[in-house]
Amino acid sequence: MNYREPLTKNEIREHAAHYENSNPAVYCGTYAKYNNGSLYGMWIDLSTFDEYADFIKFCNRLHADEADAELMFQDYEHYPSQWYCEGCMGESTFDKIKAYAELSEEKREAYEAYLTYWDEGTLEDFEERYEGKYDSAEDFAEYLCEECGYFKNLPQWLQCCIDYSAVWRSLDTGGDYTEVDGYIFRA
Repeated sequence: MNYREPLTKNEIREHAAHYENSNPAVYCGTYAKYNNGSLYGMWIDLSTFDEYADFIKFCNRLHADEADAELMFQDYEHYPSQWYCEGCMGESTFDKIKAYAELSEEKREAYEAYLTYWDEGTLEDFEERYEGKYDSAEDFAEYLCEECGYFKNLPQWLQCCIDYSAVWRSLDTGGDYTEVDGYIFRA
């Protein structure tokens, strides 16, 4: 199959993005069409491709009417903005988006919070650092104290005197943990 062969209706239907789901998607047009006043293109569901090469081939075939289409990804949805690039989605970005698409909705939200703090953090780093979502940083501090067994020999009346805000400040300023939008990460 070459890049000049137009797409079939079935191929378009198979790879079209649908607003009902939260799969990562891009709108693919071309610079030539855009510069000539045309926004012709298509919302493409990235999760429907196993390989980057298949995705690029699809995009080129979508614009088979151009001799040498310069692809332009004019918009994106359902993946972190740090990975968006109008004209340069490469294989490594595609692979990151594919891995991101496999996360649960909760993990996606946590990963996006993580990326606001560690701008270029990898998914592997995120998985190592992520501690969970808590109602407050103080709740995490209390959980950590319980989990580490600090209360084993501490009388109940003394446990009530612990200032978890101070415990959290110590964890945060000491560089051990950080909180972003309720998500806790090891620093």
